Amino acid sequence: MDPFSSSSSSLSSGSSGPSPEVMMDQLKTQLAQAYAEEFLETVRSKCFEKCITKPGSSLSGGESSCISRCVERYIEATCIINRALFSASR
Repeated sequence: MDPFSSSSSSLSSGSSGPSPEVMMDQLKTQLAQAYAEEFLETVRSKCFEKCITKPGSSLSGGESSCISRCVERYIEATCIINRALFSASR
């Protein structure tokens, strides 16, 4: 179901629809979910490429350590970028 269909159809049908605050909260929730999904997919693909050299039924100790470090570094880098972006926009 299209997340925007219910709000746009209710607005076009003449009813008052959700308040701007409710719509903003819904948009923030959708953006946060999309960001989280993209973040996880990027971490999965980048760290898998870098750390898993011979896919098998389980991870070796080195692969497990590599993935842990990769995810930690990716999260750390994302936090640094976010801080820089948000402090520059003010």
